Amino acid sequence: MVVVGGGLAGTTAALALADAGLRVTVLEGRPRLGGLAFSFRRPSPVGELTVDNGQHVYLRCCSAYRWFLDRVGGSRLAPLQGRLDVPVLDADGRPGRRLGRLRRAALPVPLHLAASLATYPHLSLAERAQVGRAALALGRLDPADPALDGVDFGDWLRRHGQSPRAVEALWDLVGVATLNATARDASLGLAAMVFKTGLLSHPGAADIGWARTPLGELHDTLARAALDKAGVTCELRTKVTAVTRTAEGRWSVHTAGGAPLEADAVVLAVPQREAYALLPEGALDAPDRLLCIGTAPILNIHVVYDRKVMRRPFFAAIGTPVQWVFDRTDASGLAKLPGAGDSQYLALSQSAAHQEIELPAAELRARYLPELERLLPAARGAAVRDFFVTRERTATFAPTPGVGRLRPDAPTNAPGLYLAGAWTATGWPATMEGAVLSGLSAARTALRDLGRPHRDPPPASGRGIPKEAV
Repeated sequence: MVVVGGGLAGTTAALALADAGLRVTVLEGRPRLGGLAFSFRRPSPVGELTVDNGQHVYLRCCSAYRWFLDRVGGSRLAPLQGRLDVPVLDADGRPGRRLGRLRRAALPVPLHLAASLATYPHLSLAERAQVGRAALALGRLDPADPALDGVDFGDWLRRHGQSPRAVEALWDLVGVATLNATARDASLGLAAMVFKTGLLSHPGAADIGWARTPLGELHDTLARAALDKAGVTCELRTKVTAVTRTAEGRWSVHTAGGAPLEADAVVLAVPQREAYALLPEGALDAPDRLLCIGTAPILNIHVVYDRKVMRRPFFAAIGTPVQWVFDRTDASGLAKLPGAGDSQYLALSQSAAHQEIELPAAELRARYLPELERLLPAARGAAVRDFFVTRERTATFAPTPGVGRLRPDAPTNAPGLYLAGAWTATGWPATMEGAVLSGLSAARTALRDLGRPHRDPPPASGRGIPKEAV
């Protein structure tokens, strides 16, 4: 088999197929695996840093991505919180009320979040009560109901009594980070899936995990080692230009500058526009739908201060353009550089950044450094040793109302040709979980069609949560 694309979807598909005993070749145009969740080396005034292109997190309910981490031997490098705890800073809040926390208790759903909501200082008592009622209503929805796909989540929130403040301080605080869209631009079906699975399925479902090492260590170095051990051939810097049928009914995968590679089956694990360009005629009933799946950007702002300005590993913010801030000092290697001293490296993750993705770095610096000083008093007077920006203009598919009908399933009309990618019909928004789920789905379908036995897949997302996390 040939897997086109070495992101999380392609790597997952290749591992699952190889585990079932198939000979697999992965073709990736980049010089590395990992897709859009990768790292790179960057010279800096402090020394050479290892930089993630963007901050990525996952939740305990992301059982497919947890399987991936286990499969490549990376779970210890991306641990989960023992219990959900998100500090939320309000840049405009009164002294003593600037810090709120979203955290869970050791109680069953929905009581596990009740105490946190009852004391959340960024909402009034009436707003907290309305949030509780809306959460219960959301829990009664079926995210798989096709009727929800075309509904605007923002409109649904308004109809359920949510004030603009509640949307900013709670619903968008979570939704923008997970959906890469504000409520008004998101499908109710996808929003319901995120909130119902993450917050209302199991007490520990929303516990947050993130890499304490560069993403490249997980998604490239360890993933490549796991593929090698499984007998998978990885050909990097290999751009696929066409996928065609041979006279014998097999697949021929054409690459730039190389001989075609023949295979009994092919998984296209590439972005939707690349998949559209490679699909043979008739493979999908309405291939143009792939071109209607929009994209959404994510902007990441990287700041190295000459001193420690943040005590927490991360926080979320409201009342400011700043969304989420993570401490990347250790993961980037900064702490071990000879000239680092007490320097601290912060990464700001700015989702749904349509208005800012093309702004010059100087303008972003002028906008965001004062905001960090508003949020972090210790940053006032601290020297900025480095400031730079990474941009993913097409970071995810856009989860707009109606997108569900555009997302194809793994099998195509062409026998032996399968699709994978977070943009396919996983039921999830564009997350690492969705990417891994799509790879598993493509592999499972291919093995079924080939009549090959395969291992049981990981538990469905939201399942398989250890008792100690509940």
